[in-house]
Amino acid sequence: MKKNKIVVVGLGYVGLSNCILLAQNNIVTAVDINIQKVNQINKGESPLVDKDIDSFLKNRSLDLHATLPYEEIYKESDYAVIATPTNYDEKTHSFNTLSVEETIENAIEENPKITIIIRSTVPVGFTDQMIERHQTKNIYFVPEFLREGNALHDNLNPSRILIGGSGNKLKFIEALLKDGAKKKDIDVLTMSPAEAESSKLFSNTYLAMRVAFFNELDSFAQTKNLKTKNIINSLSLDPRIGAGYNNPSFGYGGYCLPKDTKQLLANYKNTPQRLMEAIIESNDLRKQFIAERILAMKPKVVGIYRLVMKEGSDNFRESSIQDVIKLITLKGIKVIIFEPLVGDGSFDGLEVVNDFEEFSMQSEIILANRVNNELNSFSDKVFTRDIFNLD
Repeated sequence: MKKNKIVVVGLGYVGLSNCILLAQNNIVTAVDINIQKVNQINKGESPLVDKDIDSFLKNRSLDLHATLPYEEIYKESDYAVIATPTNYDEKTHSFNTLSVEETIENAIEENPKITIIIRSTVPVGFTDQMIERHQTKNIYFVPEFLREGNALHDNLNPSRILIGGSGNKLKFIEALLKDGAKKKDIDVLTMSPAEAESSKLFSNTYLAMRVAFFNELDSFAQTKNLKTKNIINSLSLDPRIGAGYNNPSFGYGGYCLPKDTKQLLANYKNTPQRLMEAIIESNDLRKQFIAERILAMKPKVVGIYRLVMKEGSDNFRESSIQDVIKLITLKGIKVIIFEPLVGDGSFDGLEVVNDFEEFSMQSEIILANRVNNELNSFSDKVFTRDIFNLD
């Protein structure tokens, strides 16, 4: 059986997990501008913290080669999978989709028959704009629903597959994604590109709403001297509510939820809404509430235990604790940081102390968005809202 030739552009969690999923049964060229990532992948080493990615690169037979971008890379390819970053631009109130647009343009210019699969998160209406601009139906939006640290697991065991598009490659794309999956009974939904784009943004905004709801519940319980855990356990036993995303935190953060909620709100232009705006405002209020609780204790030195959002992640982009740090330091409180991923020295002008014993001794309060056993010896200093020890 002839193998498809696939180019995957962008080697973050989305791109690299897709490379491995597809390279089990196809010939995959992985493209990134980061030479270090390229070299690591070609050595069978994972540049990301993900145990399944690490295991597959080391132990599985994959038809996968990583490279820097070069001319005519798309010329002999059947598919181009785009997984480049689309950061939210606060000035334009939209995702910066330039890298996606450039990749589409380059791919079609080299190979007009190539099929484009967009896996980067984009604004509602973006894919239709690209279809119109390039006068081809061979552009599809296929959203990902992955967790950092579990990206390959979630690709191998997807909750569902959404394909936004109307060309003749729908069944081929479905087969590509299902053939490499471990899970066999996968729900597949086909819809318009704009509906798939909306589904992605609403999915993440709903998760952000859950986080914000339980955080506000926790804020209420703290101010009323109630036990948060008892209230959440009561709610979670209701099958209409369930136990997902119910563990309080300092606020939702990371790469996806902050930017996707803002993009969805921007797409609501000329449409009545209150809830979408309130979710974002609630998250900001939560971080202010946490900072005020710390300031009320009047510490001289606050230690920040980890900048990452959760255990098993190497990413602290947009982590909520960074906003709490800013609010504390504005009041003149000294802050030190324990974060092995940063290394000794400084982070954003703040001292990094990666000797844990020294860090703990210097800190009057240890602020931890998520806790683990390492903190047990200093539990009397720890301030956290991690009620259930879950992500």
